[in-house]
Amino acid sequence: MSNTTIKIGTRGSKLALWQASQVKTAISAAFPDLNVETVVIKTKGDIILDVSLSKIGDKGLFTKEIETALLNGEIDLAVHSLKDLPTELPEGLCLGGMLPRGEVRDVFISKDGRKLNEMTANDRIATSSLRRKAQVLAYNPKLNIVDIRGNVDTRLNKMNDGHCDALLMAGAGIIRLGYDKHITELLDPAIVLPAVSQGAVAIEIREDDEHIQRIIDAISDEKTWNTTMAERWLLRTLEGGCQVPVACYSELKNDQLTLTGLVASVDGTKLIRKQISCSIEEASEKAIELAEAILADGGKEILDEIRTV
Repeated sequence: MSNTTIKIGTRGSKLALWQASQVKTAISAAFPDLNVETVVIKTKGDIILDVSLSKIGDKGLFTKEIETALLNGEIDLAVHSLKDLPTELPEGLCLGGMLPRGEVRDVFISKDGRKLNEMTANDRIATSSLRRKAQVLAYNPKLNIVDIRGNVDTRLNKMNDGHCDALLMAGAGIIRLGYDKHITELLDPAIVLPAVSQGAVAIEIREDDEHIQRIIDAISDEKTWNTTMAERWLLRTLEGGCQVPVACYSELKNDQLTLTGLVASVDGTKLIRKQISCSIEEASEKAIELAEAILADGGKEILDEIRTV
């Protein structure tokens, strides 16, 4: 590999920079002769912080500006949390690879150390995710869920300043930033099923860039690719997104994939959860079948109702 400079595009939050640094380190280890730089790009989701995510719309909320820079040749690859990437990417772009997946589960963080099953209607539990809100309300309809925005540090500070009594967040981000001590409990997927692709770091590239693809092939994790691509096929078939209560959890053991999918109403009163097991070779096909079964069992009506609000 000849000497050259590779530019990585990323958001500027602590977590986004951590993810970009992991990709940079992996590339540098595999190709010591390459000069790897990080380029910070602000997205719409980083700028609009005083409006609920569900009211902004989520298509490209944290990715569009970075993808524009990628298409324009200002950067050579983009690093994202895979769960932020729509299932249909802009023309000319593709997923190049993924780093090994981190913690998949959500976490519960409370000010006083109480767990989710100890919270009451008087407590305010904050999240920006309709998926988390729906499942927690399905678990206990009496709980009081409030909205919150901002990065990990901002949310922890807001809780300590009295905005809420507890937080629901993705475990991967908390752990990657070294904030494990704040975690009250890792939530069992039987209670809160994670977001599609949660915990995975994605590398997006130009689809005709064979040079960059060869570099990414050297650092991409096959197990993460296989499981998250199946999850994304389920999401694509459901036509869901970050701001629709769609969830998925996959486990891969000895080339056998177990995939669990969920659709819920925002208030948690309706919840459809189904599971399939298959070989990894059948994963995409079976993920589509799982999504179609969820839609046929009432999921379509739930999603149509949410989208008309």
